[in-house]
Amino acid sequence: MFKQPAARPGAAADARGGAAAQALPGVVFDVAEADFQQLVLERSTQVPVMVYLWAERDGQTARFGPVLEALAAEFNGGFVLARVDAVANQQLAMALRVEQVPSVKVIIGGELIGEFAGAPPEEQVRQLIKDLLELAEREFGMVAPPANPPGEGAAAGAGGPGAEPPLDPALAAAYDALAADDLDGAAQALRNVLSANPAHPEAKPALAQVELLRRTKDLDLAAAIAAAESAPQDITARCLAADALLASGDVDGAIAALLACVREFAGPERDQARLLLLDYFELLGPEDPRVAKGRGRLAAALF
Repeated sequence: MFKQPAARPGAAADARGGAAAQALPGVVFDVAEADFQQLVLERSTQVPVMVYLWAERDGQTARFGPVLEALAAEFNGGFVLARVDAVANQQLAMALRVEQVPSVKVIIGGELIGEFAGAPPEEQVRQLIKDLLELAEREFGMVAPPANPPGEGAAAGAGGPGAEPPLDPALAAAYDALAADDLDGAAQALRNVLSANPAHPEAKPALAQVELLRRTKDLDLAAAIAAAESAPQDITARCLAADALLASGDVDGAIAALLACVREFAGPERDQARLLLLDYFELLGPEDPRVAKGRGRLAAALF
């Protein structure tokens, strides 16, 4: 979702323990029941996967999530961190036998080879990861890249080939505002970035995420869905219901709800649903397989 560069040390994470941050592209990512097979089990045949199960209102989650993300950057892709919202994916949490959050399950070659619960000290987790990588190399032939020095993470080697440019101050302002729960300030900062660079690859999905947070911050998700069911001709209610579905983790349901609106409505109402769906696609990112499928279904609905 909302992706915060790991090269910016000390930035605060949200209550999901970093579910809004991403240490390295493809190294830290969110997983749901629908894509667990592909993103975790199949991926684990190539690289060790640490499955991090969190809950939004859990205090330990808020402290421990950023620790795991920093370690993912420090070990430079030697393992990947798959984050699972245990509340939104209760069946998956049950299948993994999660008894408390935060909880971490280590999967290699499609098999559960280790686990721990709670929030151990960072140095203890670092040693566990070192042991994990040694096991992965010895038993599965997975050779990890050299780790970055502790504390440097993805910023190690800055200035060398492929190094990321310094963070735009306006983008930094958006992250600071988000960390302070100032959604209006974050949205304005991201608009400032897009005003200067309309094709900015990070600001566009980040703004879509912040706007979703703004729309759903005080929204009773169940009530919004019920309101749409009782007023199927109200496009605003239908769009709010889609937001509620997305905010609760039902991505497929949210996309389907808006596609139904595109098919059923015409004129400005259809455009309202279509534009919101495009925002969802920005938020999810082109690497999400649901985006390509959804775009195809949207084109079919429009033409």
